[in-house]
Amino acid sequence: MSDWGPVFVAVVLFVLLTPGLLFQLPGRHRLVEFGNFQTSGASIMVHSLLYFCLVSVFVLAIKVHLYLG
Repeated sequence: MSDWGPVFVAVVLFVLLTPGLLFQLPGRHRLVEFGNFQTSGASIMVHSLLYFCLVSVFVLAIKVHLYLG
């Protein structure tokens, strides 16, 4: 059996933290904008840092495991 936990966590966080899908931090006109489907270079950097931090926490600190098979 292989461990699919890190893959699952990475895919879910990648979809949820896509800039402009659910929220954009920083937004174009406000600090946080919700559901605007737009992005900028600054928001890509912020969302990338959030993604890295959350993946690190879930995979390394909490040790999420999902075994299929």
